[in-house]
Amino acid sequence: SILSKDATRSCLVELHWKVFIISVIVLFVLGFIGSLYTSDSVGSEWYQQVKPKITPPNYLFPIVWSVIYILIALSFTLFLGSSNRKDNKLIISFYIVNILFNFLWTPIYFGLRNPTLAFLDLLLIWTSIIYLINFTWKVNKPASWLLVPYFVWVAFAGILNYLSIS
Repeated sequence: SILSKDATRSCLVELHWKVFIISVIVLFVLGFIGSLYTSDSVGSEWYQQVKPKITPPNYLFPIVWSVIYILIALSFTLFLGSSNRKDNKLIISFYIVNILFNFLWTPIYFGLRNPTLAFLDLLLIWTSIIYLINFTWKVNKPASWLLVPYFVWVAFAGILNYLSIS
């Protein structure tokens, strides 16, 4: 009985690490793809005209997003480890929707150079983060708290985005 509990616990730890690592890889790959739109645009005349004065230095964005991606992956992993199958299917869907909205923001803002449409997308990101925080709170409070920095950063990004609408 003790051996089977230890074996089960070991399998769960291994599964959680796999979920975490895969989640981090997916988020960083999507972030890298998004950076392809950003890198050419941040030096452009267009961006220099719309960029708000309160915009942090460019080097700060990849640092902050790297931390946020790790927190999102950790939140996702913790949630999956403490919920039931029905909740897992639902939360996986909402994490995917959130990440999709998040991914789309960069090509909309920098690729299409459309801050208004990007702001609408950002509202969807923000709404989906609120939903994720509320939903995860019911199952795993630490998983929920890990999403708060994401919420705060996207709120700040929303201010920057709004100020860049001309």
